[in-house]
Amino acid sequence: MSDTQTAKVSKVARALTGRVVSDKMNKTVTVLIERRVRHPLVGKIVTRSRKYHAHSENNEYKVGDLVTIEETRPISKTKAWKVVKLVEKGKNI
Repeated sequence: MSDTQTAKVSKVARALTGRVVSDKMNKTVTVLIERRVRHPLVGKIVTRSRKYHAHSENNEYKVGDLVTIEETRPISKTKAWKVVKLVEKGKNI
């Protein structure tokens, strides 16, 4: 490879796994990501959570499903993630 050509470096997109908590929007699901961290002062393990809106092209994911989401370009004002795969199907009550 010569000095004038530059190699394309593909960025590795962040991937997170969480539960679908809402599927009421069209082509969008809300995914709750929970992570356990140690409190800096007390030292106790606490759960931190965050909700992300993720793009679901075919509206195939339902509430309770465990999915993997991946960071992508901004799709809308609040949506910059897309659902990559279904890890576990939610239980029907």
